[in-house]
Amino acid sequence: MPNIRQSNLARSALLALATCSILAGHDVSAQSDYQPSPANLQARREFQDMKFGMFIHWGVYSVLGDGEWVFHDRKLTIDGYNRLPAFFDPEKFDALAWVALAKAAGMKYITITSRHHDGFAMFDSKVSDWNIVQRTPYKRDPLKMLADECHRQGIRLFFYYSQLDWHNPDYYPRGATSWNNGRPDHGDWNAYLDTYMDGQLRELLTNYGPVSGIWFDGMWDKPDADWHLRKTYALIHQLQPAALIIPNHHQTPKPGEDVQTFERDLPGQNTAGFNTNYVSSQLPLESSDTLNGSWGFNIGDVSYKSPADLERRLVRAAGNNSNLLLNIGPMPNGVIQEDFVTPLHAVGEWLSKYGDSIYGTRGGPIAPGDWGVTTQKENKIYVHVLNWSAPLLSLPPIATKVSGAHSLLDSSKVEFTQNADGVILKVPPSKADETDRVIVLTLSK
Repeated sequence: MPNIRQSNLARSALLALATCSILAGHDVSAQSDYQPSPANLQARREFQDMKFGMFIHWGVYSVLGDGEWVFHDRKLTIDGYNRLPAFFDPEKFDALAWVALAKAAGMKYITITSRHHDGFAMFDSKVSDWNIVQRTPYKRDPLKMLADECHRQGIRLFFYYSQLDWHNPDYYPRGATSWNNGRPDHGDWNAYLDTYMDGQLRELLTNYGPVSGIWFDGMWDKPDADWHLRKTYALIHQLQPAALIIPNHHQTPKPGEDVQTFERDLPGQNTAGFNTNYVSSQLPLESSDTLNGSWGFNIGDVSYKSPADLERRLVRAAGNNSNLLLNIGPMPNGVIQEDFVTPLHAVGEWLSKYGDSIYGTRGGPIAPGDWGVTTQKENKIYVHVLNWSAPLLSLPPIATKVSGAHSLLDSSKVEFTQNADGVILKVPPSKADETDRVIVLTLSK
């Protein structure tokens, strides 16, 4: 993830600098002859149905309590950062509790950092000893425990994997985020990609059972480099044909990619300053955001979003035909702090009442507006009234005849009129603490 503490202007300037030619031969073709397997196409549909996922940023950087970019932001040296794993001993990590929390929140999948930009593998990698099993007193593989628990509890598991690496000397030439941290001024870029990175991806896709996808990040550090995408994408699809490739590169999707994701933005928006305005009409969509203001554990960040705010974000994502991937940053001891747990349980309770208007839906036929959004499933349009105080709501024309309307919450009938100019709804009065008034329009078959 780009550093959220930088201003939008600074981040835009960073990425603009990165667009200069760093390496010749930009791999624009990716897996140009890629034909998704039937299992992959089914996985895409199921991904769209799930709608809500848990993002987890967790690594040795958590020890310093200053976010996942602390290596870069404090301009630490390799020698200094190498001491950090000795302090990482998550003896209170409980895979069952983590997965149970995701389920209680109504989340259908988990995406966890298998390694971030510091290059530290949070799994038992044989490619390098720069990993949790060999470098920390914990000596165990939490991703294996998490994978086993996800499979037991029916939660899909995705692995975040950073292509950017501030630690490996073969990540060379350096990218836009480089600083003098003690690495040599030379390296073997091809070996980094073909041996190191692909080797670790092979481990993740071989040793952890069914993996629903790989969530890539960091290519924006060297957007003009040849990332050997054709080879890497083919490897992933060969090892697990149903696995989805989700690249957070902020560019138009490339051949071989299965989902388009937007960081801290809804599809087509660019308030973050680095997302593309292009929205694929062919691929599933996803929007990622944080529950507080940080991705990794930040002891000073107390900007936790309220349950109502999280519910609105989920609804607006669904109305934009997108999933919401909501991030938490557990503490270094493996505990997910109560400031995350409480609002997630509240969202789960909300979904127990309103989930029919979210799960399995696609973006509705009416364009999102400040007033709210629509979602659709089979012969039902769900009108999500998020910000509207007037008693009547006028909607644009709907091609199919509306045969009935009712409130999702209590099934009470909602009065409406429909003609060539549109549909007018008599909106039920808002109840106390009601985030979203959902009106279900039933369409004639």
